[in-house]
Amino acid sequence: MTVRELAEALNLEILTGGVGLRQEVEHGYVSDLLSDVIGNAPENSVWVTVQRHVNILGVAKLKNIAAIITPRGLKIDGELIERARAEEIVLLRSERPAFEVVGMVYGILKKA
Repeated sequence: MTVRELAEALNLEILTGGVGLRQEVEHGYVSDLLSDVIGNAPENSVWVTVQRHVNILGVAKLKNIAAIITPRGLKIDGELIERARAEEIVLLRSERPAFEVVGMVYGILKKA
């Protein structure tokens, strides 16, 4: 499943335009602790986190994260969005709480 297909299936807002939407998503990971993501997130994961600072982009690049999803409609700074776009890292946003987002990601990836 591609990032675009996942975003469409879960009605996620794509914040970074068309960059990276063809990347394959094979796994999901949820954590707000960057060292945990670095140590444990599989490559080609979609990462659910409430973190919204520039360091998430470095972690995503390091781990080849397919996309980062922020829950609860959390506001994301325009500078972070522009930097993600430049780094070709997909930022997605959901209005749902993290618990629901993770469950939905799990369900759709389990079927794929």
